[in-house]
Amino acid sequence: MRQYASVLECVINISEGRDAAVLAALADDASAALLDVHTDPGHNRSVFTLAGVDVEAAARALTATAVARLDLGRHHGVHPRIGVVDVIPFVPLAGSSLDDAVAARDRFAAWAAAELALPCFLYGPGRALPEVRRRAFVDLSPDVGPATPHPTAGASAVGARPVLVAYNLWLEPADVAVARSIAAELRSPDVRALGLTVGDGVQVSLNLVNPERFGPAAAFDAVASRSAIARAELVGLLPASVLAGIPEARWHQLDVEPSRTIEARLEQAGLNGGSGGGAAGGSWNAGDS
Repeated sequence: MRQYASVLECVINISEGRDAAVLAALADDASAALLDVHTDPGHNRSVFTLAGVDVEAAARALTATAVARLDLGRHHGVHPRIGVVDVIPFVPLAGSSLDDAVAARDRFAAWAAAELALPCFLYGPGRALPEVRRRAFVDLSPDVGPATPHPTAGASAVGARPVLVAYNLWLEPADVAVARSIAAELRSPDVRALGLTVGDGVQVSLNLVNPERFGPAAAFDAVASRSAIARAELVGLLPASVLAGIPEARWHQLDVEPSRTIEARLEQAGLNGGSGGGAAGGSWNAGDS
């Protein structure tokens, strides 16, 4: 597989998972950098994974369309959110650094504030996303942009972070009290977790913040020791190095495979040391919680 230089990823979480026409328009806006799209009607949330030399322009185009077409006041879904363009993390891949991601974060937030009048809360080194969710407009003011929410778009959390793996484990029986108890037990510096009712099901929704140390197999086993699991669901993409640490015999059980690695999608999109391209996939939800 090729090596990639100076590639940033951007994993945009949009508070819309039901309007196919809007989602198609957003994907079209981001097509120059689009690696993957994940949509969930129950969460009413979609995740657009972007990467490459066009990533910042694609993120801006997608965000502008979402702010123009979506209204947070009409949004209903189970996932926590502060805005229609809820979370915009920039992620360093091979050849780039967290400093590069921070710079992209700051450029994006300045643009969103100036061009869209969108309040932006910054997260990354020194501040975690859950802190933004708890404190936004309570005792934490936006870092950039208006001091009050946009009338239809709310606000955005714009971040810089390392790669994480978003992962959902559906429980059987569907007992949300059990899911919430498990989520509370699993939370750690390596794991963010929520217990949620989604439609007729219940899930433990996980962000595996350090997937090299605590990845999908460890998460599955930790939850399985506390409840029967109906199914596992990888949300978006995972690093090839994380997949390499999972025995192939467990790939189906854990809902992972080589075609769903970041590296495979970069290869599919024709991205290398600075060339750009686009490729879309489809599936589910979440990204950053």
